[in-house]
Amino acid sequence: MMPAKNLLFLFSDQHAARVMGCAGDAHAQTPALDGLAARGVRMTNAYCPSPICVPSRMSMLTACHPSSQDCWTNDDVLASERPTWLHALGAAGYKPGLIGRMHSVGPDQMRGYAWREVGDHSPNFPGSTWHDMGPLDGANDPTPKGLIACGAGQSAYEVKDRDVTTAALAALDRIAETGDPFCLTVGFMLPHAPYVAAQKWIDRYLHSLPPPEIPPGQDDTWLTWWRANRGVDNVPERKSRLARAAYWGLVAVLDEMIGQILDRLDTLGLRDDTLIVYASDHGDHVGERGVWWKHTFYDESAKVPVILSLPGTLPMGEVCDRVVSLIDLSQTMLEAMGADLLPQADGRSFWPLLTGAAQGWDDTVFSEYCTDAVPVWTGGRAVQRRMVRRGSWKLIVSGEEEPLLYDLANDPQEMINLAGDPAHADTLTDLTALITRDWDAGAVRDKMLARRQRKDILAAWARETAPTGTHIWPLDPSMNRLDTQ
Repeated sequence: MMPAKNLLFLFSDQHAARVMGCAGDAHAQTPALDGLAARGVRMTNAYCPSPICVPSRMSMLTACHPSSQDCWTNDDVLASERPTWLHALGAAGYKPGLIGRMHSVGPDQMRGYAWREVGDHSPNFPGSTWHDMGPLDGANDPTPKGLIACGAGQSAYEVKDRDVTTAALAALDRIAETGDPFCLTVGFMLPHAPYVAAQKWIDRYLHSLPPPEIPPGQDDTWLTWWRANRGVDNVPERKSRLARAAYWGLVAVLDEMIGQILDRLDTLGLRDDTLIVYASDHGDHVGERGVWWKHTFYDESAKVPVILSLPGTLPMGEVCDRVVSLIDLSQTMLEAMGADLLPQADGRSFWPLLTGAAQGWDDTVFSEYCTDAVPVWTGGRAVQRRMVRRGSWKLIVSGEEEPLLYDLANDPQEMINLAGDPAHADTLTDLTALITRDWDAGAVRDKMLARRQRKDILAAWARETAPTGTHIWPLDPSMNRLDTQ
């Protein structure tokens, strides 16, 4: 089978896999993504390597688990000696480009890309002055402000994504003129919080969107603590409705931008020769289980949307329920483009699954959520948590806390913890051995504490020297507003 000529990778931030029309959401306005799924394959059991931004994104780039490359938190710097799938594409003769979001921490703001436009809104270096969100300050992070400053308005993230879309359209025009093969990543911020969207979306969804389905559970003691610590134990119903309406609105705005890019691809006659991939770095609870944002291994947070389309090579309108990870996606894109896979990586290519050449697939993925106690949003509590999904089973371990074992085939909402059920003791034993085979919570904790000492010096250096960042989009506080509710 001939490799794809071109690659367009559309990568969003914090898009819950279930919030798409093609995923069965009757309220989501996602005609572009639905159309992409109708012309390709939608993966229904794709997971992120970590349910927070930087480790998930860096793992996707390298096809390695966070613990394989010591990159667990949003202030960890991935070692630049680690090759990414963009390095592998460059080695194969492509000049991969990036427009928009990457969220790389440290001096390496290219990570194998040959060219980059628009850039990120956040500083390159921990310790640098953070961006000012004006009236939405704090609403973009897991703080109570996110459920106070929500509803109708505008965030700078949406403004940035409009600039990204404009730049992507111009880049496609330039590419079409040359006729050369291309590899282009378009990185969006939406639908990441703040939960703020235009008034028309609030009007559309405020009363039509149903409330969260899954109530808070008591088995997950860490989640119970997290919910209280983040101040979302008793969110007023109207605020919950406003935030949810805004999130569905932001998904619709993201879809409109993706639609513009796909339409331009069609207009330029590039669609049939281009592998189009859509994915997100993690999901969002949006009120399910009484929590918001990401940070957990429940499917609302850890599962991600993945759609791949290549006319004439991939089937159209197919749904694939095999269990895969973003670290597999990067290897898959390399195989599809005829490039060598990344060596010494944890990810596997599922391209043969999509093209009918698979001889077998191990439906096993891992995800990690590890922090020290320094970032404010941790609530001063360090955690070392890991998840394994194998087949229909999911196991979550978290230090000294009781494990959580779910049978997703019979309990898709993950409400019944079977870890203490003697009937499933063998499954618990097998999955515990699997999840701890190459991972030890104590060793991770010690390694993170040692790394924190080094990171503290780098952060102090940035505060004192104010290093000049690169590839920074100029976020202005005035871009953010919250309209009168």
